Amino acid sequence: MKIEISSEKHLHYAEEIKQEMADSALKRGTGIAQRTVEFLRYKMLEGNAVVATDDDGCWAGFCYLSSWSDGEYVANSGMIVSPNFRNRGLAKMMKDKIFELSRAKYPDAKMFSLTTGLAIMKINSDLGYKPVTYSEITKDETFWEGCKSCVNYKVLQSKNRENCLCTAMLYTSKQEAFPFNTITEKNTKNEEKCSIGV
Repeated sequence: MKIEISSEKHLHYAEEIKQEMADSALKRGTGIAQRTVEFLRYKMLEGNAVVATDDDGCWAGFCYLSSWSDGEYVANSGMIVSPNFRNRGLAKMMKDKIFELSRAKYPDAKMFSLTTGLAIMKINSDLGYKPVTYSEITKDETFWEGCKSCVNYKVLQSKNRENCLCTAMLYTSKQEAFPFNTITEKNTKNEEKCSIGV
């Protein structure tokens, strides 16, 4: 298994990733902002995503980053693991990698997450994210436009965008610096089971 920063060579996975995002949300009965194949490919070409694949080149996982409010805020979004590769700690490894990439590209940004997933909340908490009210995250209208495709958008509207079913979490650069050496050590240990490359 390897986890790489996205590039042109990953574009052919976009259709499968989009479909799995939709299927997974439907099975869980949770809200998720839908993304187009074109959007996912754009993120890949920008180098603003991480893609996990197995030794045979099969897609295993995906996550991307976006910046908002002129780089003041960054969100890691679209975390999805293929059903064949779940329950192996892959989401945690991908989150570590996209977090590293986000901090490298936007070192002073406040990083936030909106999620209904308990596993993602736990991973975020381990990285140093704290639960916050919606008033603490970006006000960028483009970000909130993305919520329109979520099944819970009416809930968000009825609450005047002050809360919804998602939990908001925030990591700021004023917090203790992220332990990059710890990630490197973890990844080195994990390489006994999987190869993680950039």
